[in-house]
Amino acid sequence: MADGADQLTLELDNSRTGAPQRIAGVDEAGRGPLAGPVVVAAVVFAPGRTPVNGLDDSKQLTAIKREALYERIVERALAWHVVFIEVDEIDRINIFQATMSGMLRALEGVRTVTDLARIDGNRLPRGLPCPAEAWVGGDARDRSIMAASILAKVARDRHMQQLHAQWPQYGFDEHKGYGTPAHLAALRQHGPCPQHRRSFAPVRASALA
Repeated sequence: MADGADQLTLELDNSRTGAPQRIAGVDEAGRGPLAGPVVVAAVVFAPGRTPVNGLDDSKQLTAIKREALYERIVERALAWHVVFIEVDEIDRINIFQATMSGMLRALEGVRTVTDLARIDGNRLPRGLPCPAEAWVGGDARDRSIMAASILAKVARDRHMQQLHAQWPQYGFDEHKGYGTPAHLAALRQHGPCPQHRRSFAPVRASALA
């Protein structure tokens, strides 16, 4: 359990002494990139020992390891749900609100088997369908959040590979939309494509150049 300084709690009944809780871990991938969607995943394992070995923060795993774990997670989870928040919505409501919306939608996808949500970060979306906790650094501390981080990262990376096939000049297969020097150079040369986030300053600047 997180320390009080690291955790926010929403409507959590600490007096519950009944059956073990079914916990939904929630995490996102892609808040920082200049292009592509932000992806949010929720994963619920049955109470007890997590049926997937090797879980970790997705950023600490190789792409090959993440792909292998993705398949095990979707096979063995009690429930899982992945949500894509596309560029037009990110630009319309901003990346923070888009991420909060994605977390809400991901949880709604597993709400029928969830007693408690643990969300990576220090903020909780409004209107959640179940009690929830915000865990700072949760993707390194809670196995359900780790699983969600893996699903979100793999789903987004696969999507960016598809976008690369449409717009190969930007190198989405390599940097996945992040603002690397190569990506910024491609933006200066070609200008933004429909998958670039025009609410982000480097993209906006390239559109005006």
